[in-house]
Amino acid sequence: MAEGQAIKTSDLFVQCLEAEGVEYVFGVPGEENLDLLDSLSRSDIRLVLTRHEQGAGFMAATYGRLTGKTAVCLTTLGPGATNALTAVAYAQLGGMPMLTVTGQKPIKHSKQGRFQILDVVAMMHPVTKFAHQLASGETLPARVREAVRLAEEERPGATHLELPEDIAAEEAHATPLKASVARRPSAEPKAVRIAVEAVEAAKRPLLVIGAGANRNMASKMLGEFVDKTGIPFVTTQMGKGVLDEERPLFLGCAALSSGDFVHRAIEEADCILSIGHDVIEKPPFFMHRDDKRVVIHVSYNTAEVDPVYFPQIEVIGDIANAIWQMKEAITPRDDWDASCMLRYREAEQEHSRELMEDRCFPIFPPFLVAAIRRAMPREGVICLDNGVYKLWFARNYMAHLPNTILLDNALASMGAGLPSAIATALVHPQRKVLAVCGDGGFMMSGQELETAVRLGVDLTVLILRDDAYGMIRWKQKNMGLADYGLTFGNPDFVDYAQSFGAHGHRVESAEHLEQLLAQCRDAGGVHVIDCPVDYSENDSLLNHEIKERSAQL
Repeated sequence: MAEGQAIKTSDLFVQCLEAEGVEYVFGVPGEENLDLLDSLSRSDIRLVLTRHEQGAGFMAATYGRLTGKTAVCLTTLGPGATNALTAVAYAQLGGMPMLTVTGQKPIKHSKQGRFQILDVVAMMHPVTKFAHQLASGETLPARVREAVRLAEEERPGATHLELPEDIAAEEAHATPLKASVARRPSAEPKAVRIAVEAVEAAKRPLLVIGAGANRNMASKMLGEFVDKTGIPFVTTQMGKGVLDEERPLFLGCAALSSGDFVHRAIEEADCILSIGHDVIEKPPFFMHRDDKRVVIHVSYNTAEVDPVYFPQIEVIGDIANAIWQMKEAITPRDDWDASCMLRYREAEQEHSRELMEDRCFPIFPPFLVAAIRRAMPREGVICLDNGVYKLWFARNYMAHLPNTILLDNALASMGAGLPSAIATALVHPQRKVLAVCGDGGFMMSGQELETAVRLGVDLTVLILRDDAYGMIRWKQKNMGLADYGLTFGNPDFVDYAQSFGAHGHRVESAEHLEQLLAQCRDAGGVHVIDCPVDYSENDSLLNHEIKERSAQL
């Protein structure tokens, strides 16, 4: 379209989204979005109508996490925008690119007073990288370009645009801006040299891989670095899968706050290469003011100093490039000794094997993790909601590829498991997808089963039923408080699934769980498995036995 030709602003908005390569708009439109909805109807962008705005936001954020590209969460004004706020924070804290577009009453001539009107832009500011009300179609292309650019650049996150009803309907004479070509800066060679010298001078170097390393090419470069140097590695929860965890140099995931076998191994290191660490996650290790260890921060951005994280050396730039430079410059040392750290890993595996073989019923969480790992192919994706089971998966589920275990250790919101699985099934229709949800988290987004069935995706939802908010109940017990206020009733999940047109199943034994996981994996459609779980040993295992056994080493 030539500059100067009149076009409806909502049409221009959609053209700008197309120019950015947007593939999906997830949302619940309202009357203030009807012009934009009409414009989308003539676009190749796919609209995914959801049953709740929060579900739409979780889907858009997961799309961004998997692809590095922006999807759109669409809501109306007022309650639609407030419903999406949790998912916006989920994307912002989790480093997932997402653009939220909200409607608004006319801003030039409104006859409805303050009906449904909130200052949504002000509400979005604290949980986004960019929030802006569009007041003119002429400036819209620049605002869309800026919103998408900021959403996708490091550190990725959420952005927001408010499109008032009258602005969407008016004519503009602008055209979309083309996306710029931008490459992340390379790490400064002198900083790389200082870091390499520190590693070469160490006796027990260690890699700690965080969420920021879960990007294109970083996995490949880190693999080559570990192969050349023989330096062992651990991960944070959101760093799982960056490197294949079947590698013999993998020491474990920092799932608990402290005292696990992996934490003991980290304490043995005298030089830590902290790759893509983000203080939004619980610290995988604690620095002290008289710390003798050298901590090297390798990331896209300088370290955000925290009372327990203040690295002495920083290598700033594209992580993959920084690791490649270090790999090329480093000379592996014969006197590096990882034996003491590997000893903790061997002890952890021995302890976990004992637990994973327990076929009691209701299902024991460590056995559950082992059964799912056996059922899922290497490239299959599991999407976790938030609950105490997340700790068992972080510790014991062996991830082989990046983004094959999607868990949230940033906002850690309940309700994200099922929407995340739906987005994953859209992005990776050829892969097996399993959502693992507690009964509490599932009931916060269970209505999206209808969305999954309507979209015709293939996925399985495993509901871990303990009829309680199990994570908080575990904490309550650990604090020595009375068991109070955290139990509830549940629907018949088999009937519930069938009412939406999904297939419902109920686990009757450990062996039956394994059969159902294989059966649902290989069948088409949406499957829901009601799985009773026994969390009664969580407190004794996670708070006492694991810490005591690791301390004995």
